[in-house]
Amino acid sequence: MGFKTCTPNQALVVSGACISAKKNKNIIVGGKKWVWPIIQKYSKLCLNTMSLEIQSINVNTLKGVPISCIGVAQFKIAGQDSMDLLQKAAQNFLGKRPDQIQFLARETMEGHQRAIIGEMEVIQILRDRKKFASKVMQVALEDFKALGLVLVSYTLKDISDNNDYLRSIGIGKTSEVKSRARIGQAQAKMRSEIEQSKAHKERMQKKFANDLIVAESKRNMDLVVANNYQKIHTEKAIAELAQKLQEAKTKQEVKNAEMAVKVAERKRQIEIQEQEILRRAKELEANVKKPAEAEKYRMEVAAEAARQRLVLEAEAEAELIKLRGEAQAYAINEKAKAEAEQMRKKAEAWKHYKDAAIVDMVLETLPKVALEIASPIANARKITMVATGNGDIGAGKLTGEILDVVAKLPTVIENMTGVKLAQT
Repeated sequence: MGFKTCTPNQALVVSGACISAKKNKNIIVGGKKWVWPIIQKYSKLCLNTMSLEIQSINVNTLKGVPISCIGVAQFKIAGQDSMDLLQKAAQNFLGKRPDQIQFLARETMEGHQRAIIGEMEVIQILRDRKKFASKVMQVALEDFKALGLVLVSYTLKDISDNNDYLRSIGIGKTSEVKSRARIGQAQAKMRSEIEQSKAHKERMQKKFANDLIVAESKRNMDLVVANNYQKIHTEKAIAELAQKLQEAKTKQEVKNAEMAVKVAERKRQIEIQEQEILRRAKELEANVKKPAEAEKYRMEVAAEAARQRLVLEAEAEAELIKLRGEAQAYAINEKAKAEAEQMRKKAEAWKHYKDAAIVDMVLETLPKVALEIASPIANARKITMVATGNGDIGAGKLTGEILDVVAKLPTVIENMTGVKLAQT
């Protein structure tokens, strides 16, 4: 036997007498070890990385959609840095071929791959393959450690199905992508138009700013021209006003001089008038005031005399009215007494001359009655008479009518008094 060697990708496992497996001294990686003949044996484990293709056909996802997944995993037997795992690998795989080890690892990985497919949705697996691979590695890692294996990597290679579900999702995603592309184009076009509008706006703003500057320059120039024009006309107006003011001052001075002369003349006239007024006052006092005072006194005396005369006349008139009233009252009283006496005597006379008295009164009254009958006709402006042709016409008929009325009076009196005038 003697010394046995192994390459770095190999692990030499020695078994037999005088070897303690607990201290991991029976395994050497990339080295040499003395192997006693007869009492010891040795074997080698390949530490190369192995690749697995893991197929899961028609596995239902979380929503029950069956899909097929193909994953690729790389694993190896643990090396010198993990002697415990290497010890487990020696226990599990010593004496087995690499294909047998791959089969065991594939079966383990496929089980975990199926489990993770059942926990996720198709969209999740499609969108986040890295998350799917990470979950598969996490659940498979412990089993691989238990076997003494190291899971180097795992990648989801392919996803497929027999129901065109993924194709439908792809169509939807394609439509969505196309829609997003159209939206993106529309948004890009909109942004382009917005940018164009902004550029046009900026260009117009610059144009307006330039126009504004030109307008301001023109306005400033117009203001300068206007100010110059105003200053020129102001100076001209000031000069004209100064000239007019000087002329006015000169005229005012002339007028002041003229007024001074007129004032002096007026003062002289006032003094003369004052002297004249004093003279006239004295003259009036002598010729008017004194006679007026005398006339006033005379008129006061005459007014007092007239007042006294009027008072006396009023008192005399009142006394006269009183006396006249008393006289009239006495006369009325006497007249009433006389009339009463006359009536009494007439009554006594009527007692003796009853019918004769009535006839006398009627005869006295007849002319009055005839007058009253004729007075309406006398006051009439126009009288229209209608005749049949028989008898009198015109004024004769009117007079006859009046005489007929008067002739009927004796009959009326006879009916009223019972006295026949024709017999008396």
